[in-house]
Amino acid sequence: MQIGVIGLGRMGANIVRRLMHYGHECVVFNRTPDKVRQLEGEGATAATSLDDFVNLLAKPRVVWVMLPAGDVTEETIATLAEKLEPGDIVIDGGNSYYKDDVRRAKLINAKGINYIDVGTSGGVWGLERGYCLMIGGKPEVVSYLDPIFKSLAPGTGDIPKTPGREDLRSTAEMGYLHCGSYGAGHFVKMVHNGVEYALMQAYAEGFDIFRNADSEELGEDYRYDLDVADIAEVWRRGSVVGSWLLDLTAMALAENPTLSNYSGYVQDSGEGRWTIIAAIEEAVPTDVLSAALYTRFRSRQEHTFAEKMLSAMRYKFGGHVEQHS
Repeated sequence: MQIGVIGLGRMGANIVRRLMHYGHECVVFNRTPDKVRQLEGEGATAATSLDDFVNLLAKPRVVWVMLPAGDVTEETIATLAEKLEPGDIVIDGGNSYYKDDVRRAKLINAKGINYIDVGTSGGVWGLERGYCLMIGGKPEVVSYLDPIFKSLAPGTGDIPKTPGREDLRSTAEMGYLHCGSYGAGHFVKMVHNGVEYALMQAYAEGFDIFRNADSEELGEDYRYDLDVADIAEVWRRGSVVGSWLLDLTAMALAENPTLSNYSGYVQDSGEGRWTIIAAIEEAVPTDVLSAALYTRFRSRQEHTFAEKMLSAMRYKFGGHVEQHS
């Protein structure tokens, strides 16, 4: 198929490369011209402007927008809606808020333009491994785009069928899934990222316990000088807590067991917050996911005011003096 891709960051550029690898024709546009030129050198068709981009696409046009969630995606899709024609398709493959998808779909559907939201997971490894795709929109439009999704997804690879699913037929085992109507794809990806926060936090806390197992606060008989890189590696081999996140953790620890090349400042990209909001709206308790999100907030401060309040109260009621490292 022919597809246009707007946004050539780390994931957007690799999405183009993977699509071209599987024989699709890609028209590319980016605000930074050097990224366009780089992919043009690899076989993509370069567009110099949004008007040029639209004109280079055959009808019905298929446009994949791979930009950060928020104003830039909003503005780009609104501009495209003025330039595209009925029957064309806009795909938001970024990490947009699912309620924005519902609103946008109504706006551009009124112009006869189709809207698809695709939660895309795979990060910088997607070019090689493929992308897990969670899709929302009209079934007939999703079906039309199947060659695109099939090329981007990992495929079955050497992963055996899940016991009990031998007779089921679903694209899920290929690594992509039509989850429901507008916004459903980004809703599933949103919760996916909330769970990701919690999994990462669990690993982080566990390895912090290992790192401090030789603390002077412990009795001498109970101190252990543990090799955290080796522990990560042995857990990868047959352990019930094995995962791709653990694989990546093992890689990082093999490179630098002290992780001294990281500051510990942890950003959140929005999906974790939106997951908690959805849980509140549904009255679903999410203790672990919430704690993982709050820990990311905590990582960005030397000390919070709340911690200073704790120190002050401990001193006032018990004369406890702050310890300084």
